[in-house]
Amino acid sequence: MVFVCWKCGKELKDEELGPEEGVGVRCSYCGNKVLFKKTPPISKKVRAD
Repeated sequence: MVFVCWKCGKELKDEELGPEEGVGVRCSYCGNKVLFKKTPPISKKVRAD
């Protein structure tokens, strides 16, 4: 799973965060507290008439 720091924009994998830190603790680059999950691209159906 990939997390993104909203301040610096770095993408971090959950392996980089470590089990003791958990989700949404600190960015290892800038030290910011809030991280959020990166959403996968959404596929859309397109109708061709």
